[in-house]
Amino acid sequence: MQKREVRNQQIGRYGEDAVALYLANRGAEVIDRNWRIKEGEIDIVARNQSGLFLFVEVKTRSSLAFGHPLESITPQKAGRLQRLALAWLATHRALGCEYRIDCAAVLLHINSEPQIDYRAGVL
Repeated sequence: MQKREVRNQQIGRYGEDAVALYLANRGAEVIDRNWRIKEGEIDIVARNQSGLFLFVEVKTRSSLAFGHPLESITPQKAGRLQRLALAWLATHRALGCEYRIDCAAVLLHINSEPQIDYRAGVL
């Protein structure tokens, strides 16, 4: 694996950790992370205080040089997130439960806390 790939994975993991903490601080319970099937991966699955399942796509960047992190969520990616959420619910015998798909953009800044732009119910 190349250094750049390793660095990108580390940045992504850091962003996911920051969003997991963000959710926990708001009363949600993180119940799964990096759940993967052939079609793709769900970064974070959480359940809020009212029992709603939250499927969270996390996009982390160290700068805005390539645009805002949420700009990378294409219509194809959004459709895949929807299918992955339903697959997770089916696998965990929770089909029919209420759920929401959220996205979080994490911007990293040197020597400061990450900036989280959390968008609820994007799909």
